[in-house]
Amino acid sequence: MEYVQERVTTLHALTDHRPDAPTDRAAVVVPMAEREYGTLAAERVLSTLETVDPARVIVPLRAPRDRVGSFADWLAEFSLDVETLWCDGPRLAELLAAHGVNGERGKGRDVWLGLGRALSEEFVVVHDADTKTYSPAFVNRLLFPLAHGHEFSKGYYARVEDDALYGRLFRLLFRPLIRALADGRAERAAVVAYLESFRYALAGEFAATSDLVGRFRIQRGWGLEIGTLGEAFAHAGFDDSAQVDLGRYEHDHRSVEGPTGLADMSEAVAAATFRVVEDHGTTVDYGTLPSRYRDAAERLLKGYGTDAAFNGLSYDRESERSQVRTYADAIREPGPDTRLPPWNDAPIDPADVAAAARADLADAREGHEEVVSHD
Repeated sequence: MEYVQERVTTLHALTDHRPDAPTDRAAVVVPMAEREYGTLAAERVLSTLETVDPARVIVPLRAPRDRVGSFADWLAEFSLDVETLWCDGPRLAELLAAHGVNGERGKGRDVWLGLGRALSEEFVVVHDADTKTYSPAFVNRLLFPLAHGHEFSKGYYARVEDDALYGRLFRLLFRPLIRALADGRAERAAVVAYLESFRYALAGEFAATSDLVGRFRIQRGWGLEIGTLGEAFAHAGFDDSAQVDLGRYEHDHRSVEGPTGLADMSEAVAAATFRVVEDHGTTVDYGTLPSRYRDAAERLLKGYGTDAAFNGLSYDRESERSQVRTYADAIREPGPDTRLPPWNDAPIDPADVAAAARADLADAREGHEEVVSHD
């Protein structure tokens, strides 16, 4: 337990205190996919939110047509003002395409749609639904800095589960990558120092004023979290940003290889990181960076191994070194910029998004009933 301040305001969970926060003026955006339907983790998140009682809960939902109706029915069982925003329907796709913002789909695109609907409240909270240790204090802690003069706050926590260190993409890709950038041409770049200030930069949990969220460009895919930090740096900076300790936090793990595995995610995270630092005038030497990244990672591996041993945890250094080699392949110039526009400048209205999603959901329900009656 410690109380060290970073360059961004850092709030520590020194006790089990649940601070007062303006939950009644906040919309909570909880992106979900089909795999969350009826799970214990999602059930815990939603039932806990009942005790938090936010103004609204918005669920950007990724699910096939034949499952979305039953998923929406399940969400409606909770004592919450829930808006199910189905992100896969044809009317919504047509609406987005007509205004030039359809394109590549991913978690970030779904969250962007949810954020548009959340802007009617004063504050916005975003977090995932796969958290096995979800606590009612999480929303309060994320909102607390916003009620005390900050515009943006991000959660952090230690990923220690099953007697081992997790948070691999952060520990083995992002952290050494930022150190390598700081050791090179980006040495004096304020944006690199900002990114390095966050203890778990890849955490999906953040809160912000709706005024700030309305100015965010959003990454379409797995680069969402780093892209959000880049926007927070641009519009809130060190002085108006905070990070808060969410304590014990457990959620699903991903394999390194395979679809939506950590290797695929590393490409999106690295690209988003380079996009952020280049946005702020930093020149990245892509020729020497992979080598500097591997050197920084090797130094960190020694520290992780010692820390694990100190705490009686298992640690497979060769497995981690193998992951570093895999992630090094992601260090290259980012491709085309496909970020979604800030809602303040978006070519569509969130109300039109909601109307299209509602019509798609109604059609999906009707179609499902017809299939059932025919059988």
